Amino acid sequence: MKFFVDTADVAAIRELHELGMVDGVTTNPSLILKSGRNILEVTKEICSIVDGPVSAEVVALEADAMIAEGLKLAEIAPNIAIKLPLTWDGLKACKHLTDKGHMVNVTLCFSANQALLAAKAGATFISPFIGRLDDINLDGMELIRDIREIYDNYDFKTQILSASVRTVNHVREAALAGSDVMTAPPEVIQKLAQHPLTDAGLAQFMKDWEKTGQKII
Repeated sequence: MKFFVDTADVAAIRELHELGMVDGVTTNPSLILKSGRNILEVTKEICSIVDGPVSAEVVALEADAMIAEGLKLAEIAPNIAIKLPLTWDGLKACKHLTDKGHMVNVTLCFSANQALLAAKAGATFISPFIGRLDDINLDGMELIRDIREIYDNYDFKTQILSASVRTVNHVREAALAGSDVMTAPPEVIQKLAQHPLTDAGLAQFMKDWEKTGQKII
């Protein structure tokens, strides 16, 4: 499963990238706001760090305007994935832009039917929102499993990009469900390394090592 990092924080992206933990980046208007930077400027910097897809989201609501914004964003770098909302106009823009050879990430997906439409429109990625479904007492991971089955049934090439990932359990369950990609905030990715038994074992090793009175260097 590929790891995308869901942030516009360049320092966090750089740190994870140096560890080989970043296969791509996803951004959205909320993350751009949080960064406090111009969308074109910060996205260009991110693309200079990461070779994989970098999702940059349009803010228009009508297809023609979405296409115009998408083409503008695509000029930033060859690895831009134009991010479009899963609306009828978004699907129109998706078909147009993918036909022109651009990567497209269709976002705000909350149903298997929506994911089916995105695949038919040629989306490169479909972004089902796990956490937001969990928020309203629906099983976000069930959606990932449903989309995986549908895409496998018909050999769709659209990649499932599990989004709104908030916990380490979301990451594990998305991997088990066959998600092609997951995107998560930097802190969630970092927490994947944590386990209380690792901490306890390391503490015991250090205690025993101190008793030896030895040094390696």
